Parts: sequence; C-alpha cells; structure tokens
Amino acid sequence: MAFRAPTTSRRSVFRLALATGLALAGTLGLSSSSSALAQAKPASTVRLDYAYYNPVSLVLKDRGILEKELKKKNIKVEWVLSQGSNKALEFLGARSLDFGSTAGAAAFIGKANGNPIKAIYVYSKPEWASLVVPNGSKIKSVKDLKGKKVAANRGTDPYIFLLRTLDRNGLAPRDVEIVQLAHADGKTALEKGDVDAWAGLDPLTAKSEIEAKSKLLYRNPDFNTFGVLNVREEFAKQNPDTVLSVLRAYEQARQWALKNPQELKKVLITDSKLTDAVATRQLERTDLRNSSIGAPQKTSILAAADVLKKAGVIPPSTNTKAVVDSLIDPSYVNKLKTGK
Repeated sequence: MAFRAPTTSRRSVFRLALATGLALAGTLGLSSSSSALAQAKPASTVRLDYAYYNPVSLVLKDRGILEKELKKKNIKVEWVLSQGSNKALEFLGARSLDFGSTAGAAAFIGKANGNPIKAIYVYSKPEWASLVVPNGSKIKSVKDLKGKKVAANRGTDPYIFLLRTLDRNGLAPRDVEIVQLAHADGKTALEKGDVDAWAGLDPLTAKSEIEAKSKLLYRNPDFNTFGVLNVREEFAKQNPDTVLSVLRAYEQARQWALKNPQELKKVLITDSKLTDAVATRQLERTDLRNSSIGAPQKTSILAAADVLKKAGVIPPSTNTKAVVDSLIDPSYVNKLKTGK
C-alpha cells in the first residue's frame, strides 16, 4: 500500500511557513519586531551573588533590602554564592548571574577576554590580598620565593597581587611554581606544607593567621584593586531602572554597615562561620566609605594591566585603556547620587 501524507489545511501550511521563516530569520541574525520586543521585556527575576569577601552583599542579602525594593515591581531576587572573582565572572559570562562582585583587576581580565560586563559600583576598598607563608617558614622575603611553590587562584585579585609582587621584586612568574588552587584549597595546602606560600584572600587569610599562626610575607594595599559590582551589559540595557534599584539597595546596605559595625561583624560571623577574632581582622582591612566609581579605579586597574601584559595573562596587543574605559561605567552611580 502506498503511503499517503495527511491532508494539511491552508491555515496549517501558513503556520508552518511562518514558523520556518522566523527560524530562518533567527539563523541569519535577523529579527522581527515582535521578537525584538520580547528580548527587551523587563526581567522578572534579578540574580546576584553574595560573597564572604564582600560584606556589603551579606548585609544586602540577610536584611532583605533588595527584596523590599523590588517587591513593588513584582521582581524576584535570586542569590548565588561566589567563592572568588573568577567564579563570579564565570557566572556572569554564563548568564547565570546578572550582578557579580569581583576585584577591579579581575573584572578587567574578564572584559579583555570578551566577558560583556560593566563595573558600575564600588562595594569596598579592601586589603584582601597578601602573600602568606606558614608558621615557622624560613622564607623571609619575596626573593626567597624563587624556585618555590606558591598557591594562587587564577583570575582573582590575589593571583594578580602575586604577579605584581613578583614583578616589583625582580622575579617573573616562571621563577616560581604557581600551583592553581581555589582560595580555600590554597589555604589548606599552605597549612599542610604542600606549598611554600599562598596568595591569600580574606577572610581565609585572617583565619589562617589567627588559627594556624601563618605569617604575612608581603603586604601592599596599593596592589589590591577595588571591590567592584559588575552587571551584564545586556541586562543593563534592557533593565536600566532595575539596575538603579539594585544600586539603591546596595547603598542602603553599605550605609547600614558603616553605621552598625558590630552588627556588620555579626552578619559576617554568622554567614561565613568565622570567629569574632577572624571577622574583626578582616573588617580592619576593609574600607566601605566610598561607593563612587571612576578615575581612581581606572588608575588602579591600569597599573595592574601593565604587569598582566608582561606576564602574558592578556595579549601584548591589548589596548588596556580602551578596555578599562569600556569596563568602568559611573553613569548609574552618578544618577543615583544626583537623582538625574
């Protein structure tokens, strides 16, 4: 028996042709006005990270400030834990976060590598990165690290701090053995003696200092780039009012943290399971007084960019100034503070 195709109505044919045409238009990079409108539809959910290296994010999350701000707009809030700048950037690049908190120099690396983000707010000016050696180490100077194993988490401020520190002391990355480890694993490796030094991040560094008697081999606050809040460019273009709402909530959380230092410490202790002594040490190295973003952050990041070029982290041909200018966007904070 010969196979006979089922009868198809004209309406069905039209629907099939329309669907095929729309699919083809999408394949060719074209769009209809209706699909463009759909893409521009305001977000019904905002996804942010919280991080133990960003105490303001912990206040924002724990006090429900953003939820209150966005409830009137029927926008939900989802929280994702970031264990480091590299993870926040990974989440932003994968579109699983709309806002992510990182170090300024780490955001620069992400931007230089094509991550479509804007740095729009400063949540802290921390001294969160330093070089750490175990208790009893015979290493007394950075130059003593030559030929030694140093744990570092690539793409984060401590890793960049390590590169800048080596460069300042006449060493190249090849002069040490950099062992790629997440921050917590780097701390464990240091305390077990599996590495000779660690490019540490607070609060883990403070915890290692106090509980394992680890020593800070090298400190330089100027090598620590600012803590910045990044937003996906696409999200910002489609949801400018929501971006302002997020920053408004961040400002409330930051101001609350400044006015309530003991309560801030309690939030940090509760969320990150730190002791009072460790939380105190971390907060002593964290300046929350300014949230504006602009020239100081550009200067700080450009200084780091020179070393990143030299170390081969970014291509020598990278126009670092153009990348930084594209990354840093003060317009949202300016609107928030001027009301214009």
